[in-house]
Amino acid sequence: FHHHDAVGARMTRQRMTAMRYSNDDVAAVTELVALHLRFHTYRLGWSDSAVRRYVRDAGDLLHELNVLTRSDCTTRNERKARTLSRRMDDLEQRIEQLAEAEELARIRPEVDGKAVMEHLGIGPGREVGKALAFLLDIRLDEGVIGEDEALRRLDAWWSTRPA
Repeated sequence: FHHHDAVGARMTRQRMTAMRYSNDDVAAVTELVALHLRFHTYRLGWSDSAVRRYVRDAGDLLHELNVLTRSDCTTRNERKARTLSRRMDDLEQRIEQLAEAEELARIRPEVDGKAVMEHLGIGPGREVGKALAFLLDIRLDEGVIGEDEALRRLDAWWSTRPA
């Protein structure tokens, strides 16, 4: 029925409170009930930003929300059940892919462009971008090496470049 999620969340809060569940449990289950229908619009096609919002809104309850959503997708129609299951698999896979990509997108070299320019005594330009790309490769390959080591390697790389 219309507003099933909102009405269900309100009823959940009232019943769990009356049954003296902890405030944390009441809040978590109420949030899960409020969010559990979102998945059904996934069939319309979600952008990456919609997937990010789904993940953000679920927060620490993402796994539980996905489990609840799967268990809520019930039907005797085997074809429809397979479709819903595949759709949920697809959403979970997209969440994983975005999480990996977003994490990689946040990784930065240990020194910024301003520090590179000051250290090498150069102005803005392509060389700064190349230096940052070099430092990013190190960061991706080796993880955190420290600012001093990054600058030492930057010096070594810079000295091998043609004048």
